[in-house]
Amino acid sequence: MTGDEQDLAEAQRAQWQSTYAVHPGMYGAEPSAPAVHAAAAFRTAGARDVLELGAGHGRDALYFARRGFTVQATDFSATGLEQLRRGALAQGTEGRVTTAVHDVREPLPLPDACVDAVFAHMLLCMALSTEEIRNLVDEVRRILRPGGTLVFTVRHTGDAHYGTGTSHGDDIWEHGGFAVHFFDRALVDSLAGGFSLDEVHAFEEGDLPRRLWRVTQTLPR
Repeated sequence: MTGDEQDLAEAQRAQWQSTYAVHPGMYGAEPSAPAVHAAAAFRTAGARDVLELGAGHGRDALYFARRGFTVQATDFSATGLEQLRRGALAQGTEGRVTTAVHDVREPLPLPDACVDAVFAHMLLCMALSTEEIRNLVDEVRRILRPGGTLVFTVRHTGDAHYGTGTSHGDDIWEHGGFAVHFFDRALVDSLAGGFSLDEVHAFEEGDLPRRLWRVTQTLPR
């Protein structure tokens, strides 16, 4: 990681810590639409355990737990994960949820072929370089069991914020203190190496609205 990338990473960590502290439960208690899709896909594939990357305050991780999955939730914000743990206690799902502070720029602290499914809602399109994104997907491939499923969402280059705001290079643009790596289709396709690319679904979410792809891909058995 270059000095500029390190500075951006630390600035984004501080931004999210502050945001979760000031706005606890900022995304609400209801699961995201991609999480609802993912839970159905994971159940169809016979998954029992789920790793969520970038779980934040836990609306999706808690949904997976309520649906009966065992959930490992990671985020680089300790503040967000503390809110997730409190939510699990309140919902009676604490026995199915574990949390770990982790920066996805580093290797995942898990053994090979140890989880059935991985979910990441707008995590891959954070302030990560293309190289860091590729390394992360390589790590996901490593820790998934054969037949395992990865569902992730990313903002794409058709989004209204793409090409505006402060540029950090590598298709990363910053708005309101939050940096986003916008994906073109070529990058999505390149991340499917070693997987079966099952679906790339375009959808919209939130204000503006944000334009995203929901990607579902499966590791061969």
